[in-house]
Amino acid sequence: MTDKNEKLTDPDKDPKVDQLGEGKVPNELPHHSWVFRHHGKIERNATLLLGLSLAVVTVGGVVEIAPLFYLENTIEEVEGMRPYAPLELTGREIYVREGCYVCHSQMIRPMRDEVERYGHYSLAAESMYDHPFQWGSKRTGPDLARVGGRYSDEWHVLHLEDPQAVVPESVMPKYGFLSDRLIDGEHVEDLLTAHAAVGVPYSEEMIENASADFTAQADPLSDGYDALLARYPGAQVRNFDGQPGISEMDALVAYLQMLGTLVDFSTFTPEPSR
Repeated sequence: MTDKNEKLTDPDKDPKVDQLGEGKVPNELPHHSWVFRHHGKIERNATLLLGLSLAVVTVGGVVEIAPLFYLENTIEEVEGMRPYAPLELTGREIYVREGCYVCHSQMIRPMRDEVERYGHYSLAAESMYDHPFQWGSKRTGPDLARVGGRYSDEWHVLHLEDPQAVVPESVMPKYGFLSDRLIDGEHVEDLLTAHAAVGVPYSEEMIENASADFTAQADPLSDGYDALLARYPGAQVRNFDGQPGISEMDALVAYLQMLGTLVDFSTFTPEPSR
């Protein structure tokens, strides 16, 4: 017991204390490894510090990125997901053009408060055809990932025309001008072609019939109704804004009404992580 107490009080017999100089003057700092005793040289040499930092970042990047080149798919495919119908895709372009993503996210986090308010947490497959995705990082307004079917077309039109009429505390600007802008789908074939070029699986048949499908989705009495549903299962077909002709309002409401409606979450069971 005496020897142990003596080691604790005598620096010469404490293995954790370095002895400096010929006279073995005790250094009260604890012993450090080679790395800690030489890191000062690295911190004082900017070139060396930059070089080592780049080496660490490079190694970390390779470890994270390289495996992706050997995976066929990083997204678990989910039954029901399909590319946007031409009118829906046009509405999505308007959504992006008007900057709706600035105030509305489209990603429900797997947290209890998020799921109870907005519905099932978002799946990666739900954004697999989005270029760019609309996840967002800020919510001035509510998340829209599951907004499809929650409100009537009339509610959406009124909300876009005069947001404060339905939500008094809203700071959203008015988008009534969308009803006055008629569109004919002249360039929708080019729009589908552009998305096909970045990986969206639009077939040649879909691209060739893009203009017809664009018109058919806004007119349930058209001859192309059945063909549209065959190419885009579950597409909602009707006059969305209730006005003659196809307007930007029609397209935007058609897009909003399909958000979150393609996947049947009552039958969905996520695969366990590997």
